[in-house]
Amino acid sequence: MITILAIESSCDETAASVCRDGHILSNIISSQKVHEQYGGVVPELASRAHLESIIPVTDAALKKADVSLNDIDAFAFTQSPGLIGSLLVGAEFTKSLALAFDKPLIAVHHMQAHVLANLIQAVDNKNAIPPFPFLCLTVSGGHTQIVVCESPLKQKVIGQTLDDAAGEAFDKSAKILDLPYPGGPLIDKYAKQGNALYKFPEPKIEGLDFSFSGLKTAFLYFIRGEKIKNENFVKENMADICASIQARIVSILLNKLKKASLQTGIKEVCIAGGVSANSGLRNSFIEMGKKEGWNTYIPAFEYCTDNAAMIAITAYYKYLDSMFEDLSVVPSARTA
Repeated sequence: MITILAIESSCDETAASVCRDGHILSNIISSQKVHEQYGGVVPELASRAHLESIIPVTDAALKKADVSLNDIDAFAFTQSPGLIGSLLVGAEFTKSLALAFDKPLIAVHHMQAHVLANLIQAVDNKNAIPPFPFLCLTVSGGHTQIVVCESPLKQKVIGQTLDDAAGEAFDKSAKILDLPYPGGPLIDKYAKQGNALYKFPEPKIEGLDFSFSGLKTAFLYFIRGEKIKNENFVKENMADICASIQARIVSILLNKLKKASLQTGIKEVCIAGGVSANSGLRNSFIEMGKKEGWNTYIPAFEYCTDNAAMIAITAYYKYLDSMFEDLSVVPSARTA
């Protein structure tokens, strides 16, 4: 038996998970509410909140899994990318455990882990695991990528955003609408009540890369123009506005994913990352899969947003390949 304790602290979620032989025994997440009053994540406050939460969150994960630190065979942490202060808290905490218990240390790339969240067996559908190779559209607040996953440890990025990520497009659109942070889920909520009446441009970017900065600017000018004509435009049309901007962001994502499937010939297709929790994206992805003859996969909701279970499942495969680090390993804010 291989039992791994994993820590995730890349941004504003403090999380711990215990994985045994590739099965998740616990996945505890503590979200930071302190950032809501500032309209976005404040790095210094995030680091302090991690310091306060990391021990109780880890303790809760161990208790739920019914294991002790003495039962752990390896300790894993998110090495990159993310906020450097937040990453440091998780890295140093995990390194101290590995040193104290003389166990292997495993460093995990956050985006690789999002992709491998698709390998976590869902309780209600234990067969919902994509075979290799598969395509994965990974969409989060800071990253948007299309990845070919040939094996758990062999992934190739074939498309990525040239500027803003899809999650940023949602959050910045929400800010333009004066919605509180985090705004992405609120756009999804309002969109369910509206219709995509307003049309926004789709960027003409060659290949499989994305761009969302132009869409954000077009949305800003549209809202400004309509408010000049009617100062209550946003309030009176919130549902339709949200449905419209969500529909365009989703179409940009899925049109590139469709192109990637045609180019690679791969019909095992997944989505992952925080934005994959968006109901509009999930529903449109499933519908496109039916039309294109894909086998589609989406992680359970708790494994879409930042979580430690995805770190644990990635660490499990790295453990099998003896991909360990010494205590000199350091976190990095950058993707590479």
